Amino acid sequence: MPVAIIAITRNGARLGARLHEGLGADLYVLRKYRGQAGAAARGFDDLKELLPRLWQDHDGIVAIMATGIVVRLTAPLLAGKEVDPAVVVMDEAGKFAISLLSGHLGGGNELAERCAFVTGARAVITTATDANGLPSFDMLAKDHGWVIDDLGRVKVLNSLLLDNGEIAVVDATGLVRSYFHGRGRLVFFDTFVAAVRSGAKGVVFVANSIVPPQFQAENLLVLRPRNLVLGVGCNRGTTRDEIEGVITANLKRLFLSPRSIACLATAEAKREEPGLVDCAASLEVPLQWFSSEELNSVAAPSPVSEHALKAIGATGVAEPAALLASHGGELLLKKVKDGNVTLAIAEMG
Repeated sequence: MPVAIIAITRNGARLGARLHEGLGADLYVLRKYRGQAGAAARGFDDLKELLPRLWQDHDGIVAIMATGIVVRLTAPLLAGKEVDPAVVVMDEAGKFAISLLSGHLGGGNELAERCAFVTGARAVITTATDANGLPSFDMLAKDHGWVIDDLGRVKVLNSLLLDNGEIAVVDATGLVRSYFHGRGRLVFFDTFVAAVRSGAKGVVFVANSIVPPQFQAENLLVLRPRNLVLGVGCNRGTTRDEIEGVITANLKRLFLSPRSIACLATAEAKREEPGLVDCAASLEVPLQWFSSEELNSVAAPSPVSEHALKAIGATGVAEPAALLASHGGELLLKKVKDGNVTLAIAEMG
């Protein structure tokens, strides 16, 4: 992740130079001490002006200065743990690396550990689960690339972990069990309804399926694995709105969450189709494409598409693209045609 190091003292500049070399991070030093940090250092005059700028384009900030300075300057910039950069504070003597902000989702704890490794400092981690040697549900999600439906509920479930409260878990991936490895009072169930009716103090649901409104509660944490691949074919000039409309309607019909979309997949001939490119950007997922030869190598369940065969030499687009991008996953939705769009949905295995 892009990291910025900021130093405002002579000794801090020297420590910053070591961190720059060890982390490969950008180094900013108060101009009058720039000479202490080597040629790679960038000088600055006003910390109040510099920090908001770095806040926007860096995932992590290492501030070599008093914690109080950092607290006062960052307070107006805070937006939320899901978007704020990690902030680590170090003293100029290099004794401590304190994870101050975004310790879990932002990677602050990890950044503090890296700073400690490079400089020989002691990493200071104050998040409760880490302090007690427990995993946390936000780190579980981050480490596996899952999306958290309601970030505010993480605190509730992590608190239950710390209090040794019973937590019912439904997880077809099996990754929760291996991640926690016997730590915490986790009880595993095969179905969501069984977990909800178990009487546990909290429920963790790892799935790509929508939770009915009547089951929503503050003690329910829903984690979305990105395991849905959407195979998409479309006519030339099809708009983003039309493609998104077909996707949204079919996900809703199948009770699937758009937050579990891993990617869109299509034919190589459509790799620069504006509506499709814009749709992927709008959904914030990558667009994968496959050659006609690759598409033809897959045994798709639907009949040959004469239109695709004539246009690009492929026997089909939506189904084979979904199966290829999901690495042989299971088709949840066979090809459907709606207007100018064909859609198939596969779930990664």
